[in-house]
Amino acid sequence: MKEARLKPVNLLIALCCLVNSALAATASAPSGYALENTEVRDIRAQALNRDYQVYVALPDSYREGNKRYPVLFVVDANYAFPIVRNIAQRLNKHAGMEEAVVVGLSYAKGDGGVYSRRRDYTPTVPRDQNYRSDMLGRQAAFGEAAAYGKFISGEVFPFIAHNYRVNMERKIFIGHSYGSLLGLQMLLTEPRTFDHYILGSPSLWYDAGTMFERERAYATKNKDLPASVFFGIGALERLAPGKKRSRSEENADMVEDLREFDGLLQSHRFPSLKTRLRVFENEDHASVFPFVLTHGLRAYLRSSK
Repeated sequence: MKEARLKPVNLLIALCCLVNSALAATASAPSGYALENTEVRDIRAQALNRDYQVYVALPDSYREGNKRYPVLFVVDANYAFPIVRNIAQRLNKHAGMEEAVVVGLSYAKGDGGVYSRRRDYTPTVPRDQNYRSDMLGRQAAFGEAAAYGKFISGEVFPFIAHNYRVNMERKIFIGHSYGSLLGLQMLLTEPRTFDHYILGSPSLWYDAGTMFERERAYATKNKDLPASVFFGIGALERLAPGKKRSRSEENADMVEDLREFDGLLQSHRFPSLKTRLRVFENEDHASVFPFVLTHGLRAYLRSSK
């Protein structure tokens, strides 16, 4: 049987129909929403042999002059960057707070969010190894906070300073949960990495309370801790009634852990340390971050009102 062949005219009509269908599909596809005055930059972590992105939000007045702005560095940027950008902008417009550049630090390219943050934000490999990986074929990774902190200070800082008008003498770290562990890692090793730390709901139960051990070790060797820290947590982040408190995720009382940790810092009477702790009523681990952020920014950024 001979193959059926389209006549040239019919072939032309068929091709036109295909093109029109493709154009119609393209025209009807919804476009993505983009935040104004934001940029995405790729950056290579040379020592870590990994690729990341930084998300940058510029103030409304950035194009108008030569001013250098305070800079906010926020981890867990995949969810936290738009929150920080929008709240900082709103505080400027409606509360007169000074403007700032916002820099979001993404998860590593090719890694799941849980996998990346567990590895990059935690200070130790936990003694309890009962963790499942969120990435097939790869074991869960932990304990690279020190190396990731060096990536921030050694590679991200110069990149931001070179490409944007920022005041690198006024750097703010913003973290929550595991992100706050990363902040504490830097606070207790290189406290001058940032000028102000906003730390929400730190996972102080992690690895049987390893951060308490690190706090004691720092206090043994140092007579000062030059830092400004705002701690915030939800009042509902408590241990359920009837359970015995311990340094474990299942039986942690995160509110009492944070009160204890802040009390230890204050007990050493470090001359240059300033801490504030705020417990937000009716908020839990999932809902408290915007409150911590707002009050943490107010504790550092100036307001004209």
